[in-house]
Amino acid sequence: MINIPIQMGIIIFLFAYFGRWLDQKFTNSHAVYVKISTMVGVAIAFYNINRQLKEINKSDE
Repeated sequence: MINIPIQMGIIIFLFAYFGRWLDQKFTNSHAVYVKISTMVGVAIAFYNINRQLKEINKSDE
């Protein structure tokens, strides 16, 4: 349970870092890649947390 926030932070950081790299490689004026990739990272992190919590609740029954 303690590693869930760490996993969430790592996933979001990696997607934001990837988006920042894309923004530097393909320049644009609004930093679109970092915004989109960070939101995708947040969605994946929440999906991962939801999946883990369902597994924890299933094992408690």
